[in-house]
Amino acid sequence: QVQLVESGGGLVQAGGSLRLSCVASGRTLSTAFMSWFRQAPGKEREFVARIGWYSGVTYYADSVKGRFTISRESAKKTVSLQMNSLKPEDTAVYYCAAAPASSTDYRNVASYDYWGQGTQVTVSS
Repeated sequence: QVQLVESGGGLVQAGGSLRLSCVASGRTLSTAFMSWFRQAPGKEREFVARIGWYSGVTYYADSVKGRFTISRESAKKTVSLQMNSLKPEDTAVYYCAAAPASSTDYRNVASYDYWGQGTQVTVSS
């Protein structure tokens, strides 16, 4: 089992910044990669960013490329998402997720075994 706890959400004006953090605990050795997803009201959960747990290789959704940065601190088992130049359309609940070594499709929610409880990000115009 892997437990994920997110923090760092809040209310910010358009153009502002927020930093989300996700702390992992439990059996993390089998984790292949971790990602951030988001879900806005009435919409499906969508991929935001991904980082290899051991490789550090990153991928981003086109909608956040150049504005968001995903990073990890392996010793602290923490994955962070730095969000700059925020837009009202970034408003959503943001979730941290962990995928096992057998997963390959990082954009698919079904690839992830473990999810955090989510943290609300609201961007006002």
